[in-house]
This record gives sequence, C-alpha cells and structure tokens, in this order.
Amino acid sequence: MTAVRAGGARGLPGDPPGGLQAAAVWSLGVAVYFVAVTYRTSLGVAGIDAAERFDVGASALSGFSILQLLVYAGMQIPVGLLVDRLGTRRVLAMGIVLYTAGQFGFALSGTYGTALASRALLGCGDAMTFISILRLGARWFPARRGPLIAQLAGLVGMAGNLVSTLVLARMLQEFGWTPTFAGSAAAGAVMLVLVLLFLRDQPRDYVPPPPEDHHGRGIRAQITGAWREPGTRLGFWVHFTTQFPAMVFLLLWGLPFLVEAQGASRAEAGQLLTVLVLSNMAVGLVYGQLVARHHAARLPLALGTVAATALVWGTVLSWPGAHAPGWLLVVLCCVLGACGPASMIGFDFARPANPPERLGTASGIVNMGGFTASITTLLAVGLLLDATGDRYSIAFASIFVLQILGTTQILRLRRRAQSRERERLVASRVSAVHVPA
Repeated sequence: MTAVRAGGARGLPGDPPGGLQAAAVWSLGVAVYFVAVTYRTSLGVAGIDAAERFDVGASALSGFSILQLLVYAGMQIPVGLLVDRLGTRRVLAMGIVLYTAGQFGFALSGTYGTALASRALLGCGDAMTFISILRLGARWFPARRGPLIAQLAGLVGMAGNLVSTLVLARMLQEFGWTPTFAGSAAAGAVMLVLVLLFLRDQPRDYVPPPPEDHHGRGIRAQITGAWREPGTRLGFWVHFTTQFPAMVFLLLWGLPFLVEAQGASRAEAGQLLTVLVLSNMAVGLVYGQLVARHHAARLPLALGTVAATALVWGTVLSWPGAHAPGWLLVVLCCVLGACGPASMIGFDFARPANPPERLGTASGIVNMGGFTASITTLLAVGLLLDATGDRYSIAFASIFVLQILGTTQILRLRRRAQSRERERLVASRVSAVHVPA
C-alpha cells in the first residue's frame, strides 16, 4: 500500500505532499467552517433578544440550540459517509447552501416555529463542514501534521465565534434583528462561489492509498468497522467530556448567566466571552504543537482540562455571596477556552485507528460526542432554570454529571486504544518495509 504521485514517486500510505497549494486550498475549506461557526454561535449573543422577540422562557429558548445541535449530531455519521463517498467539495457546497438558507430564514422568522425550523436547517448545513475539512486536511497534508491541522481548524472556528461576540452583538444593538441576521447570510453566498470555483478534494498529482478491505463496504459495515476500533470510541468520549462546558456557555447560556446571575452588563459579558474565545485560540496553538510532538501528551491534556474545568466551575457556583468576583469569572473563561482544543484531541485518537477510506465516518462518530453532551446539558440547564426559578448554581451543576460519566469511559478505554494503536503502527511499518520500490 503506497501513495503514488505523478512521475512514479512513492510515499507512505496517507502521506500527501503538503506545501503552499495545500495551505491555500485548506484555508478555503476552513473559511467555510469559519462562516458556519459564526452562524452557529450567533444565537449566543442574541439569546435575550430571542426570548423577547418570540416571547419564550428558558426551556423554550434552549430549544433553539438543542434542535440545532440535535440535527448537527444526528448528521455526523451520514456526513462522514457522504464525505468518504462524494468527496469534500460536493459536501461543503451542500452545507453552505443549507446553513445560508437557515441563517436567512432565521432573520425573517416572526414566530417560534419558523425560527426553530431555520435553526434546524442551519444545523444540518453546519454539520457538513468540520468533518469535510478534516478529510480535506488528510488529503492535502502529511499525516504527521494531522494534530496541528485539526487544532488550527478549531482555532479558525473560534475566530468565527469572535465575530459573533464582537461584530454581530454590536450589529444587533445598532441595526436590529432582521438586518443583522440577513446581512450575515451574504457571507454564505460568497463562500459557495469560491468553493465551486477553487476548491479541490486532493492534489492532481496525488493518488490516495487503496482501501484496506474491498469486501463488506456497505454503510453498516463502514459504521461498525469504525466503532469497533477502541481509538474511535476513546475519541468519542474525549470529545464528549471536554467540549460541552464551553459549547453550552458560548452557544446560549453564557450571556444570560453573566448578566442575570453575576450582575454583569451586556458589554462586560461580551468582553468575558471574548476572553473565552481568545483563550481558546491561544490554547489551541499550544495543544496542537504538544500533541504533534509528544503523542503521549494526549490523555494528560484532555483529563487535565476536564479537571481544571470542574474545579473552576465548582468554585464559581459555590462562591459565597450574590456574585463571584470579576477575576474569578476571567479565570473561568480562560479555563473554558481550553475545552475546544482538548476536544480536538479526540480526533487524534480516531485518526490512527482507522484506514484513510473510513476516516470521515470515524471523525463523524467522534464529533457526535461533544454535541451529544452539549444537547443534554442545554436541555438540563433550561429545565432546571424553569423548575428552580432561574437558580443558575443548580442548573449548571448538571455539568459535573456528564464529566463524571465521560471520564469513567475514558479511563476504561484508554489501555485498549493505546494497545490497538501500537499494533497498527507496527503493521504499517512492516507493510512499508515490504513494499517493492
């Protein structure tokens, strides 16, 4: 099994050329993801406005994000299969059309029902972006760059979140609901044109390695084969346990918590959300470099992030008095900023555990983890807020339940995943040694 390039040069399996052209094509794909995250998190700065516009309470308000993420999570395996079969360019184009239509529909929605439908459409399109750019990176860059490429993709996604917290929040205050959301939808139309004109699935002079198994290539076999790998399951639980505290905070409940429970102004809350986003971007660069250079650092980084998040959240929620001090809220946002980069480590467990032709499916399974946890927590927080009269200290305590569940599964799977990964590494080296020149 070799990757064959034009001119007869041979390389190791899954080892594309990289270079400036790869960076340019991959940057275009990541720009699609950037716009998707901007749309996904736009409700995070509009939660209070949405509650007033549609006259709904906390549990109904959480329904927007729950449905959006439910569609997103449910689409991950189908999207992984589509990427493996149709390629990145087609799937990204479909995603752009869907998330742009969803954002524009949300701008025009006057009722709760139509707004819900628009967020579902947005979630469907959003679901097609991240798995696609992971596949794009695997087709354009050498495998050793995988961890850094994944972290950089997450970093760019958080830059989209920064646009939501800084630009869309201000536009919403100055121009109102419909002009803000409809105007932002124009970015999707631009991205569609660029993708159709310039994006390619892989270099022209690169042929990916052939599938390891030509039998049992049905959809069920594809999903079952990916899930049976301990590395895929470990990646799922790492993503599940690390991502959701920051996702829930940024996607919906951070702004109401800071304003209503901590007494911050909307401007101060926006600044704290910005701290979280900037922390995410900085930590992402550090984690990407550490994982790329020291593979053994993956689990310590993931588990350390979970422990730090639990410690700081517990301190904030149990702080005596009406409000936690400002410095502690800054620390909370800095620590939450590590959750996104830690969740990317999950993909680095699934990547070496699966052959290239199954990478999209495995990545989809991993990506379901954090969004499943986020959906559960969004629903729990909304229901608990309504049941307790907006007592955020009780509602946010639901975070600890999911962290305990996820950590237990990580500890249970870690040795099997590491053993299986070593077996595949040895087998790939033996295969490379015995391939004729």
